[in-house]
Amino acid sequence: MRDLIIRGGTIVDGAGGEPFVGDIAIQGDRIVEVGEVSGSARREIDAAGMVVTPGWVDIHTHYDGQATWDALLAPSSWHGVTTAVMGNCGVGFAPVRPGAEQFLIELMEGVEDIPGSALAEGIDWKWESFPEYLDALEAKPRAIDVGTHVPHGAIRAYVLGERCNTDYEPNAAEIAEMAALVRAGVMAGALGFSTSRTLLHKDKKGVHVPGTFAGSDEMLALGLAMKGLTHGVFEMVSDHLGEDDEWAWVKDFAHQTGLPVTLVATSAGAYEGDKMYNIAEEARAQGMDIRPQIAGRPTGILHGLTSNFHVFAAHPTFRREIAHLPLAERLVAMRRPEIRAALLSEESAMRAGVMARGAEELLWRVFPLGEEPNYEPDREQSVSGLAEAAGVAPLEMMYELLLRDGGRELFYQPLGAYQTYNFDFFRKNMQHPNVLFGLSDGGAHCGVIADAGMPTFILTHWARDRVKGDRFPLPFLVKKLTSDTARAYGLNDRGQLKPGLLADLNVIDFQALRLHRPVAVEDLPAGGRRLVQRAEGYRYTVKSGEVTFEDGEPTGALPGRLVRGGREAVILQAAE
Repeated sequence: MRDLIIRGGTIVDGAGGEPFVGDIAIQGDRIVEVGEVSGSARREIDAAGMVVTPGWVDIHTHYDGQATWDALLAPSSWHGVTTAVMGNCGVGFAPVRPGAEQFLIELMEGVEDIPGSALAEGIDWKWESFPEYLDALEAKPRAIDVGTHVPHGAIRAYVLGERCNTDYEPNAAEIAEMAALVRAGVMAGALGFSTSRTLLHKDKKGVHVPGTFAGSDEMLALGLAMKGLTHGVFEMVSDHLGEDDEWAWVKDFAHQTGLPVTLVATSAGAYEGDKMYNIAEEARAQGMDIRPQIAGRPTGILHGLTSNFHVFAAHPTFRREIAHLPLAERLVAMRRPEIRAALLSEESAMRAGVMARGAEELLWRVFPLGEEPNYEPDREQSVSGLAEAAGVAPLEMMYELLLRDGGRELFYQPLGAYQTYNFDFFRKNMQHPNVLFGLSDGGAHCGVIADAGMPTFILTHWARDRVKGDRFPLPFLVKKLTSDTARAYGLNDRGQLKPGLLADLNVIDFQALRLHRPVAVEDLPAGGRRLVQRAEGYRYTVKSGEVTFEDGEPTGALPGRLVRGGREAVILQAAE
């Protein structure tokens, strides 16, 4: 008798082949049969009319703190993710010297917009070294598996102390000490090493993160610390993707180690023309395992009264009289004629960033989400477009829309690559074989971004709902979300529905699958607030053979564990 049989579903197996109707038998934490399964099981799930896929392997999250206190790791687990990789962007919480914890909290708070008060209350700091941090992660049961990188910021802080994010250039001995820590962490089971080289990433005090300006000698030495190991991904966020100096040492690392590199572009230029595609193509042509990451849509700032930002947020009257109020009182205040007149007549104190070109220009790129979010809207659907059609000023339109639906309306502002009001750039890059799906940022950007539902968006938009251009076949998208990301990180025991592999899977009512509008909740430690997005249509999520979610609700099963790199016994090819 099997433990679990899923019967009659349309199996999209993660290998990219044509879907087929069949059964899946599970014994313990493994798939043992796929096809026509006879016999019985302790539990059977009728998946007729449903799509059955592997669980999503999300390679770009920031649950480094949350994983120490939260068993569910929502919102990613709500969206069918069964494996999450964290420690991205060079930020994390190990190694750490006793007494230096606050620096790492402020680093994470500044870079990833996770409330520092929640991190301070939620993390118990039962470690100093990176291997000890892995042991602490391993000790806590969860609904999903987690793996992590060794973060450059914490390594620099541990070795260089207060000089870690200054213009101090480490000497050879200090670089060697950092490299030894990287190697020790990866040998203990980290999935790789991560760094950030973008001017966008600053700590809470506004100082660029450690490693932003590190020299090529340091960067190459830390990467080569993984040389000779059987696993180890080099993850890098950069403004300089493809520029000669950086590209030279990245390729040097890839050639010397044979290990994978995954690159996250942050410069606007990377999202114009064919730059990202050409980088992926050059790497593929030269046989290098260098893989740019891309999301299924532009990262988007969410404006709104329940978000941390909107175009009036830096107006003097808002800061002085409204910002500190709870939502209901904000609405009362903003409906007062004198407050409305003041806010519409004032200029924002913010002159940089998204407000650099002024509010009216910005509002051509800001779109109301509503209850049925549309992430590929037309120009006419922007706030300025709606204002033009109504014959009112854009700020007046924005003001009225902010008050809609009890102040819970949110507005999507895509960052980069949306000048043409379509996702053609994303479609071209998503289909390149060297490009990885990533950048959900699950667990991060709590106040202004809610992209942890990216796998759900990718399935609904790119396989079913897109009207502005070509879509993708469902098997292609499932493969990119599962076996491609799993293989990139050497997680060869998951990512496909084949005998011998982990029983991580989703049973999805594909026609009913949809995203809800994000909402603000205060469920982090110390009452910390975050934006989260729910989905419907996931009938069952199974992790390591146990049903962890039914119709979006947790069952209480916590089979998730720490995934240590280099220790997977099952080779995916052997199951083919």
